[in-house]
Amino acid sequence: MSEHAGPETVALTGMGSIGVAFAVVFARAGFTVQATDPDAGRLGLVRDEVSVRLEQLARHGLLAEEPAEILARVRPVGSLADAVAGAALVQECAPERVDLKRGIFSQLDELAAPGTVLASSSSALTASAFAAQLPGRARVLVAHPGNPPYLLPVIELVPAPFTDPAAVDAAERLYTSAGLSPVRLNQEIEGFLFNRLQGAVLREAYCLVRDGIASAADVDKVVSQGLGLRWSFMGPFETVDLNTRGGIESHAAKMGPAYALMGAQRGQHDPWTEDLVRAVAAERRTQLPLAGWESRVAWRDEQLMKLIHFKEETTP
Repeated sequence: MSEHAGPETVALTGMGSIGVAFAVVFARAGFTVQATDPDAGRLGLVRDEVSVRLEQLARHGLLAEEPAEILARVRPVGSLADAVAGAALVQECAPERVDLKRGIFSQLDELAAPGTVLASSSSALTASAFAAQLPGRARVLVAHPGNPPYLLPVIELVPAPFTDPAAVDAAERLYTSAGLSPVRLNQEIEGFLFNRLQGAVLREAYCLVRDGIASAADVDKVVSQGLGLRWSFMGPFETVDLNTRGGIESHAAKMGPAYALMGAQRGQHDPWTEDLVRAVAAERRTQLPLAGWESRVAWRDEQLMKLIHFKEETTP
């Protein structure tokens, strides 16, 4: 992928809520944002909607510049050709319809310069589903954000088998420079990482309500006052690694059979094999040697105390 000199430009196509949110992300990071939408009425609302979000961020001390300075970098344009001109990255934010994305990416492949990365905000559709026939398909990938991306920085980079690794590298650099936190998936999978994890929790949540085990409100309470407190600053592997002395291997030995039984009750058979646990544990030990386990547990507790104090201070 070619380098673009000077302040970089990104193009956004599809200016619904995700397109507007990406405009905030990139403009806040200093990018010039060229935004377009086939609906002229929707395009006319973009700057007002970006302005509202910038004012909200400013009230919470989350901007390094005045909102007006950032807003000045957002430039609604009337055509896709004008939007992609000089862009290092195009972020497609159209509705989740494969036929629509095929049409858009066909146009983008014709209009965008050869070095421009073409990324879709798709939540579940893979690049293979809408870009496999494009002459320039090697620069196409999915870049699925958390919602809204100006508050949830994680973004999943999902290459198709035909995506050039250099395009993924370029995308990772651009998103990182925009203040996002890219996660690179090794291969395409429906729902990617974010929605597969979210979907697993939602499926069980619905089942627990369906089976009369608990109310929807109590399921939410278990997450918001339990699991979610820890998950706000660490993931499921670190959570269980710190929950059991001896780390993740000790946790898997103690709790693996119980989780396997829970899965079997839902018709699933995905055991935590010894090799799988060993591989995950090896990665965890690279991040946190067991000699540092006690201090990391103390760190976890400190974070929880700060979070609980913050919630108590801010809850009406």
